[in-house]
Amino acid sequence: MTSPEQSQLRRWRDEPATMVRELFGVTPDAWQEEALQAFPRSPRLAMRAAAGPGKTAVLAWLAWNFLLTRPHPRVGVTSVTRSNLKAGLWAELAVWRGRAPLLQAEFEQTGDVIVARAHPQTWRLEARGWASDATKDQIGNALAGLHAPYVMWLMDETGTYPPSILPIAEGIFAGAPTEAHIVQAGNPWQRSGPLYQACVSSRSLWRVVEITGDPDDPQRSPRIPIEHARAQIAQYGRDNPWVMVTILGQFPPSGVNQLISEDDVIAAQKRYYREHEIGPAAKVIGVDVARFGDDSSVICCRQGIQCLPPITLRNVDSLQGAGRVARQWIEWQADACFLDATGGWGAGWGDQLRALGKAPINVNFAAEPHDRARYFNKRAEMYFEAAAWIKAGGALVPSAGLLSGLSQVTYAFKGDRFILEDKAQIKARLGFSPDEADAFVLTFAEPVTARAQQAILPGLNPLALPSRSRAEDYDPIWSGADMPKGRGAPRNWTPGKGFS
Repeated sequence: MTSPEQSQLRRWRDEPATMVRELFGVTPDAWQEEALQAFPRSPRLAMRAAAGPGKTAVLAWLAWNFLLTRPHPRVGVTSVTRSNLKAGLWAELAVWRGRAPLLQAEFEQTGDVIVARAHPQTWRLEARGWASDATKDQIGNALAGLHAPYVMWLMDETGTYPPSILPIAEGIFAGAPTEAHIVQAGNPWQRSGPLYQACVSSRSLWRVVEITGDPDDPQRSPRIPIEHARAQIAQYGRDNPWVMVTILGQFPPSGVNQLISEDDVIAAQKRYYREHEIGPAAKVIGVDVARFGDDSSVICCRQGIQCLPPITLRNVDSLQGAGRVARQWIEWQADACFLDATGGWGAGWGDQLRALGKAPINVNFAAEPHDRARYFNKRAEMYFEAAAWIKAGGALVPSAGLLSGLSQVTYAFKGDRFILEDKAQIKARLGFSPDEADAFVLTFAEPVTARAQQAILPGLNPLALPSRSRAEDYDPIWSGADMPKGRGAPRNWTPGKGFS
């Protein structure tokens, strides 16, 4: 390689932080310096981090350090999903390559690999991924074949990895390589998986660097805004599981889990059902009313297994908003409309709709759920039912707002009941309010019977049906209608019973 003097490469190999300063012109933060200096002497290095301290940059620096200073290395990089890998660590690798003419001259970065121009077959870094529902064998196949005298795994966002991944990655140590490393970084979302193993159950094998945004800790990361950290702690408390993870960088008493995976939402957005496949299912409208100036009001329409494109309204008053809902109600001949009444923001819309001769059903996200033993509030119950609908074969329209808003929802336990992350915390993480997701889940507020079925059963009030005891007992997709299988319909659909 037409690289710097060998003495400089040896120095960078022993002192990665020096390489970062000299090659990239960057001064690492204190915790980043700690991780970089620990790397050469740590076969297993884990970074347990609060949200946003710059951990992905450290992974990228270590990748370039290993590629540049070891002969014919093999490096594998992973993240919790393929899209997360591309948007996160893979993009970060490209950023730092772009800042170093030496790396641009010596290495080529394409879709899934980075190779040394002089030795593309033996000197390389590879992106590896697996499906969200992959089995242990499928994950093993995705991670297989990484062997060389100098070998390394870089694993980003390991706070939500399945436990089966780490034993597979450990296979790089089996062939007695000259040098092998596993470096992982993540937020402590779950009390299982590679990050938890490294920080707790197998701590003696790992060098762990802990990164916090705690405003009262003098060693806190300066990249986590201190005023934001103080505000989150003041509003939710230090024992709030999401504060523990994102601000304090600590494992919560019970794990925080993703409710709906990005892959599940993307799969739903690729499905589409024709009118005859939907049948006489109820037509339901959900309306999320904007609370602040940067939020949107959203109208979402769903008929059985098919969700229609959301209607987004900005800067409308209650009269304008109610008029738009009423028009949609009449033109679409909806069977019911659920209006977000949380905090009183939708009160004006409800009054105007009633003045127009419509009767929306108010829904308070903080209200008691039907299943009080299982859910903390109505919001949790609706989101869980929406998640079950998606996984059972429901069709969503392609929408970036729905994808982000649904896949970013996390849940934990309060006592023995499910509770969702506060909407304000999700908004802070996303950078926008999940209004489309809220409008969509409102369509699951109550069971609704279509007009065609009401005609068969005269006098039936669709909102006075028996309360369900568990969300999985409630089928929001089919109401006993004997429908044919349609294009995209799952194979495990049973006439009269819905999806199994």
